[in-house]
Amino acid sequence: MNNPYSLVFGIEPDEYVSRISQKQEVVNAFIEGTQRLYMVTGVRGSGKTVFMSDIKNVFKGRKDWVVIELTTERDMLTGLAGKLSSDEKLGAAFKSAKLNLSLFGIGVEIKNVAPIADIEVALQRMLSILKKQGKKLLVAVDEVVDNDKMREFASVFQILLRDELPINLIMTGLYENIDDLQNERNLTFLHRAPKLILNPLNIGSMSESYRKNLKVSENEAIKMAQLTRGYSYAFQVLGYCAWERKESYDAIIPEVKQYLEEFVYDKIWSELSNKDRKVLKAIADNPSGKIADIRKQLGMEPNEFSPYKKRLVRKGLIMEETGYAKLTLPLFDRFVIENYFEEVG
Repeated sequence: MNNPYSLVFGIEPDEYVSRISQKQEVVNAFIEGTQRLYMVTGVRGSGKTVFMSDIKNVFKGRKDWVVIELTTERDMLTGLAGKLSSDEKLGAAFKSAKLNLSLFGIGVEIKNVAPIADIEVALQRMLSILKKQGKKLLVAVDEVVDNDKMREFASVFQILLRDELPINLIMTGLYENIDDLQNERNLTFLHRAPKLILNPLNIGSMSESYRKNLKVSENEAIKMAQLTRGYSYAFQVLGYCAWERKESYDAIIPEVKQYLEEFVYDKIWSELSNKDRKVLKAIADNPSGKIADIRKQLGMEPNEFSPYKKRLVRKGLIMEETGYAKLTLPLFDRFVIENYFEEVG
């Protein structure tokens, strides 16, 4: 049997833990029509892509849904029209309705029918046909960024919603990328859409996975799961290293720490301001997590500390309870202490 755990980002590993409640929330909302858009966010390695794949697989199994994935690196509107047309049954329906999409390089030219010259009009016509067939469309976009292609797509998506056409959208992204997109002047409707921050993985489900696959005791499996703090990538890395090394989990912690640092933490750290790093260092230095002690070390008043705390919570780097703040990621406190240096000048 091959190693069921994976170090590779962006693919669904053989062994993973589903977020059942959050998954069901999204699925029910789309099916019932109570929400047409979900934005899924979380820190790097939190399992956003796998979560979205879980959602896509549910709707791929339903005959009344069409699922299409798009990338922000290409023309998303033309890409959507092209993928809809490439579906055998839909393509036949579009041809029967005499949709001439030849100007976009889609399908063939239809004699005596003027080609549609505007991609927005083309999508309105295509989705109207889906609606008549009793079908709904789910568009999935992984790792959104605030670029021209994504802004254009979001603007047209809003129009299609207003036209009561059967389109739904799920997109994943880092907090700062989704926040940038929401703050675009013409995309304020995104602020009203639910932003789903992924919960930590279930400790019991993780420990059962370790117990079953690694043949460790229930007690050791629980300790391993607790070490990950429910962080998806740590769950994979710890399982992968334990499978390969065949040693007790505490013997492989240095290797796990190195994987986390080189694959995730270095990148997270590079994207933080030095003030954010300073706040994280103070939190790492105060294992009790008391905000009063953290602010004292930083020399910050509550109103000065609050914006940094909120931003780091949204980024998924700290968790907050009344009067307390602690780091969320496993072994991240050691990484912060080892990598922080006071900015000069």
